Amino acid sequence: MPLTKSAPAPAPEAASAPAPASAAPAPAAVAELRASDADRDRIADILREALAEGRLQPEEHAERIDAVYRAKTLGELEPLVRDLPAAPTRGAASASASARDAESGWPRSLPESENLVAVFGGSTRKGRWRVRRRTNALAIFGGVEIDLTEAVFEQQEIVIHVVAAFGGVEIKVPENVSLRGSGAGILGGFDVTTYEAQDPDAPVIHVTGFAVFGGVEAKPKRGKRLKNLRA
Repeated sequence: MPLTKSAPAPAPEAASAPAPASAAPAPAAVAELRASDADRDRIADILREALAEGRLQPEEHAERIDAVYRAKTLGELEPLVRDLPAAPTRGAASASASARDAESGWPRSLPESENLVAVFGGSTRKGRWRVRRRTNALAIFGGVEIDLTEAVFEQQEIVIHVVAAFGGVEIKVPENVSLRGSGAGILGGFDVTTYEAQDPDAPVIHVTGFAVFGGVEAKPKRGKRLKNLRA
């Protein structure tokens, strides 16, 4: 009987090539990163130092400070100090600002911010209270009242950021402080009575934000003055 030939063994399959790894998403450019409150405060400290050293005129300082608190990204903040000496790190800036405030009688012992929220209701801050460096006010179908006429200022520069949607925010300040505003009314009103105090040590209050189908009003209260600007 003839011998049958066995079929050749199948060739081993080639090892499959590993699938290419998916490319990691490219990181956002630094200039496109969203700015934090700490970033804005750092730039504000640099601008205040430049004003104290005579590098900026008061009008320039006011314009740049307004731009600081409108900025949304780091790229919008950087040009505001590009022509000034190299910015210190946040820690150094905070220490420098604390030292300056201590020398001028401005202690910095409170948390940085406070929130006032009114949703279908009301929120009020008045009487003898300690003002934080930043106050955020949100009014949605409600009202927020901020009365600074008897407040204690522990920082010279104060920011009040307001958002009013179908609601209102009313801010009352003493007659002898500086009041500045940069905001927008969208089918609503954003009314800030700007004023520059004669005393260079007077508190400076910046009102920023926007109103949509609502209103924001900030103005001095007649007859109300801080007796001790650092008390």
